[in-house]
Parts: sequence; structure tokens; C-alpha cells
Amino acid sequence: MSPSVLRGVDRAAFAVAFAGRLRRAGVPAGLTDVDDFVRALAASPPHSMSSLYWTARICLVRQHTDLAAFDRVFAAIFADPPPLPRPSRSASPPDAHDDVYARVPADTDDSDSGGLPWATLPPAVAETPAHDTALRLPERRPSALTGLADRPFDELDSAQVAQLGDALRAAVAGWPTRRTRRFATGAAGARVALRPTIARARRTGWEPVDVVRERPVRRPRRVVLLCDVSESMRAQATAYLHLMRAFAVVADGEVFAFATTLTRLTVVLRHRSAAEAVARASAAVTDRYGGTRIATNLRSLLTSHHADAVRGAVVVIGSDGWDSDPPHELAAVMARLSRRAYRIIWLNPRAGAPGFTPRVGGMAAALPYCDRMLPAGTFQDLLVVARQLQSVTCTDGRKWPTLTPAPRIIA
Repeated sequence: MSPSVLRGVDRAAFAVAFAGRLRRAGVPAGLTDVDDFVRALAASPPHSMSSLYWTARICLVRQHTDLAAFDRVFAAIFADPPPLPRPSRSASPPDAHDDVYARVPADTDDSDSGGLPWATLPPAVAETPAHDTALRLPERRPSALTGLADRPFDELDSAQVAQLGDALRAAVAGWPTRRTRRFATGAAGARVALRPTIARARRTGWEPVDVVRERPVRRPRRVVLLCDVSESMRAQATAYLHLMRAFAVVADGEVFAFATTLTRLTVVLRHRSAAEAVARASAAVTDRYGGTRIATNLRSLLTSHHADAVRGAVVVIGSDGWDSDPPHELAAVMARLSRRAYRIIWLNPRAGAPGFTPRVGGMAAALPYCDRMLPAGTFQDLLVVARQLQSVTCTDGRKWPTLTPAPRIIA
């Protein structure tokens, strides 16, 4: 093993001095970063200039914009870096102590380098001259899912929306359960089942030798989703359909779409193919991208044979609040819905905008009867919504989170 490049050097003093030089150059290297750097030098002493470079860079650089300043400081301190070997494609696998750059060819892409998620910036267009000793800086790129999570819905194509729809389905995989009034026999039950115990006691002279126990039956907390597919929700409609499909498939939820009329989409959204399910749902909604009548559609739900699905359920309404019905009618039907539902969550795609105030007539009338209003303008917001709904519906002995009622706002 080659000797360390910092042999005989006080690692703490070196790290503090190096971080101070970086701070003067504009790189915010704090005390936590310096501590990480000292621990990294102690755990794995650098045996080459490149390993020292990557140890310092991983510990002290947090933002991509600080890389240029870091490189200038590193080059000023170590002005004569050693040449970096570049193996050929047919070369044998490197030894465990070889230079890190030897494992990342500068002129290959991700598919040619054994599937490693690296890319060289700037991309090489020709063979590097043998006398070139410049540092090759491979950059780790974010995954496709992370890059799409914060983009608005109207900037995504159908394939990207489907990809993020799979992430929503995975986010609600662990849907909580609730305790019902029914009981089932089980060895772990804390309650004695009288009828089965007495029935078995008939065989032992009416002595309860074999005691049968029972436990409460748990079922998934019922969830009902209503999605606004009017013209004002055109950009969010497809993404909300993927959210409803996730709950329809995983949590056995009831889902509806509404514009001027109410359409049940529970059956069509449970199709095995996400693309086919969304296509069938879009075809089933005949009034898509039309007007909006929120109060009328909620009243239709409460008077239909699906009204029992709302009782004790978490009702999720995805809409921007624009409604052609009078606000007092929406307030009346929301009051009726709040008495029947367990929780009411309103998803508003405009709520994440800076300075948002729900002063639209319909939104202001419905807000006092909502337990929460959550922003839902990006897929990252929808993932947060999925986690919030799981925390709201947890009934496995944990304390329910306190939901602060929304303030009453006069339009």
C-alpha cells in the first residue's frame, strides 16, 4: 500500500485550514462539514491526490454551483497533481487500490462503463492526448423521477405522468387499517369468545377447559376521492386520475370525477394497465373540460346509492374551488358531508403558489368544513398528500395527529 499523502500532517488542523480557504473563496463549508472531513481522513487516509480530492469534495461541497470555486482552491493548494491513468476498454479490472479515475473512463457513457451512473462534464468528443493531466470530474445526475417530481403537470408528457403514477401507487402501498365492531377468533385475542367457549365446554362436562379468544377485525380505512375535471383543471386532471387509481387499486377506494355531472370511475381505474385505465376513465367522463358544479355533484353523491361509502370515510376533493353554483349551496352540502365523513381533505393546485389566499367564492365557502387544505400542483405535492392521508387514517393504537380546522374566510 502506498503511503498517505498527508502522512505526518495534523488532520484536524489541515481540515480547518482548508475549510477556511474555501470559505474565503465563497464555498460555505461549515463546522459539520469539517467534522465529516476529519472523520473521513481518519477512516480512509488518502493514498493519492485524486482520493484526497474526492474525499474533500464529498465532505465539503454541498451545491453544484460551488464546484468551480472548490476546484480553484484545490488547484491553488496542490498545484502539481499527478497524472491520472485512463484504462482501455479491453484492460483487466483494476485493483482495489487503483486510482478512482481509472474506474471511470472519461470517454464513455453510462452504458459503456458497467452501468455506473456517471457522466463526464464536459462530454469528451475525441481521445484525450497522452500529455493531458487535467482532472476529470464525473458528476452524479439526479434520477428521472426526482427531476420530474417538482415540474408542473402541464410540462410533462403522458409517459412521464405514467412513470410518476407508479410512484404514487407505491406511496400508498401501506394503507392503514381501522378497528371495526366485529370480532374474529384468534389465539392472540384479549377477549374471551363466549359462544365458542361454551360450545366446546359441552365436551368436557361444561367445564371451560379450552378457552377460545377473539380479537377485533381490522379493515382498511375507507377513502373516497372526487376529482374536478373541468376546464380550469385541465393541466392537473390526468395526474389526479393517477392518484385516484392508486387509491382504487391499493386502498380499495371509491373514486369519482365531476365537472357538471358526477361520474363513478372506480371500476375502470382498477384496470391492470395504468395507461388503459386512464384512457377508459377519460372516455367515461363525457363532460370533461367543461363547467364546474361542485355543490350539485356533492349533493348527487350524498343522495345516490353510493352515499354509504362516505360514512366514516376520508373524503378527498381535488379542485381549485371555481364553482358556478352559489357559495351558500356549497356551504350547505359541505356541512352535510362533514357530519357524515371522518375527515375532509381538499387538494388545491393553486395553494402552493406564493401569497395564495383562498378567496374564491366556492373555496371560501367550503374551507370552514375541511380538516386540511393541501397544495397539489406537482407530483411532489401528491406524494406528500399520500403520506398525509396515511397519517390522518392511522388507527393502530397511535395517537391521531391534531388537525387544525381551517379558518372561516369571507369572500
